[in-house]
Amino acid sequence: MGVEIMNVEAEFHEMEEAVLSDKDVDFHVRDILKSVSLGDCDMYNQLVAVMHRKKRVAPDEVALLVASLKSLDEAVSCIDDQHGSLLASILGMNLWNHGSDVMDALLDLIVNLATTSGKYVDLCLEMLVGNFTPPSSFINILNHPRGITKKEQVLSRVHSTLGRITNLVPLATLRLSTLVIQKKPSHFSKEFILAMYVENMLRLESGDLGEYVRSAMLSSVVDLLIDLDLEIGWDDILHDDSSKGIFKMELEDIDETTDDELKGDIELPRELSRKSLGRNEHAEKLDSLMVLTFEYLESCEAGGRLTKVFEILLQSFQKTILPAYKSKFAQFVIFYSCALDPDNCGFRFANMLADIFFCNVRPQFERMMAVAYLASYLSRGRFLSTSVVVDMLKRLALKEGEGRPNAHNVFYSGCQAIMYVLCFRMRSFVDVLQLKSQLFVILTHQLSPLKVCLPTVVMEFLRQAKAASLFTISENFDFDDYLESELSRAFGGMERLDMFFPFDPCLLKRSDSFQEFDLDEFDGALNKMSITPKMSTRMPSRIRPSTSPESL
Repeated sequence: MGVEIMNVEAEFHEMEEAVLSDKDVDFHVRDILKSVSLGDCDMYNQLVAVMHRKKRVAPDEVALLVASLKSLDEAVSCIDDQHGSLLASILGMNLWNHGSDVMDALLDLIVNLATTSGKYVDLCLEMLVGNFTPPSSFINILNHPRGITKKEQVLSRVHSTLGRITNLVPLATLRLSTLVIQKKPSHFSKEFILAMYVENMLRLESGDLGEYVRSAMLSSVVDLLIDLDLEIGWDDILHDDSSKGIFKMELEDIDETTDDELKGDIELPRELSRKSLGRNEHAEKLDSLMVLTFEYLESCEAGGRLTKVFEILLQSFQKTILPAYKSKFAQFVIFYSCALDPDNCGFRFANMLADIFFCNVRPQFERMMAVAYLASYLSRGRFLSTSVVVDMLKRLALKEGEGRPNAHNVFYSGCQAIMYVLCFRMRSFVDVLQLKSQLFVILTHQLSPLKVCLPTVVMEFLRQAKAASLFTISENFDFDDYLESELSRAFGGMERLDMFFPFDPCLLKRSDSFQEFDLDEFDGALNKMSITPKMSTRMPSRIRPSTSPESL
């Protein structure tokens, strides 16, 4: 190959000495391409050899490569299927291995190759998508200034070239979406590969092609998040951090001394405790992708595009996240979107969950999942206004007051959702008379929800109700197991949906920081609405076996 390159160099030097114009060089390259059909492939093979970059290339070899690419660009109409080896060499060139001059000349050739006849559009798009991620040799420098600069040099050119091609060949946009999804790395790929590929998918959505690729890109990103999420088993979640229990209660301005029992200890079931992940490869990958997605959502909100993006995320939630069995982290993409725009996205999400729960034609599993999401969302979404939470609880209370005997599990899941939310937001509702009366009807229903729902939630609710003087119940409730009962296990099913609280604090180290909302801002917003700020009181971590709720 070295001899062939030297021969081509000599050929070009001879042209320079003869003071040939660029057109003369272009004609020479055309003749080389045409000679293949005549069986004369010597010069053609030497031209192909120029496209094969060695590890270290001298400046004169770089100049030769640039000149060859520019000449091929001018002669692109002469390139056809008989030049397969040349096409393979051109399309096999990796932008990350070349400087600016070579990249620019190569990409001009790629654009012309894709648009001149249209027969090579897919190959050219595939080549560009293949440059979304760098060779493995770049891993160690990607976070250094030189690597960051190189990354932007390559990716800015890749996305600009994709735009040029799709402008000239509109149908290429559809092919691009398909190719990007087909070429998406498996969730078993290395973290840096996944992160860079997702970054490019989100960059496509944010660019000029966003209107055409938005749905495909965002849906595919959510699918990838779920794939990683499902690889993280519950056994990977450790109990070594109980600092953020499920009942970080909002007693607001209730004096803690009004109920000595509040000073007791509460023991929480596994899914209810604040947990942390040990070192887990899939969790680390997911964490990186979640951070990328959160930052992307912030840019959407700043650019006024979040509402459009959120509609796609809602569709993906219903299709991908909601049916997933106890998704652990992917749902926080929706949660963070709602936090960025509570009035629009926040309300839309709550309303959608309520609509799913109330839809009788939907599967029971889906309805129970939806109300579990709704309960956790209303409880954890500090950014939601009290009026939104009140309205949602009224809807739940009015519906559950019907006590549909033919849908006991759905009824119990609705009852537990109401109690769970009130454990976090009790003080906001003590003066809502309609809710209080309807709640009393539900809790004293003949189906006995207080004896069936998860005892940990019931116990905490009763304690909160007593502290807030919500109402009185004469019956004592005695649970053999304060974490669960046979009845709660029965209504939760094998999936234990009674123990599913999807917006418990996020356990991913980097992603968790995006979910820490400023409570001072929250209280300030309440003050503006003339609502008394809530006082967060962390509840103890264990229920004393001797404690049972007294007559309230």
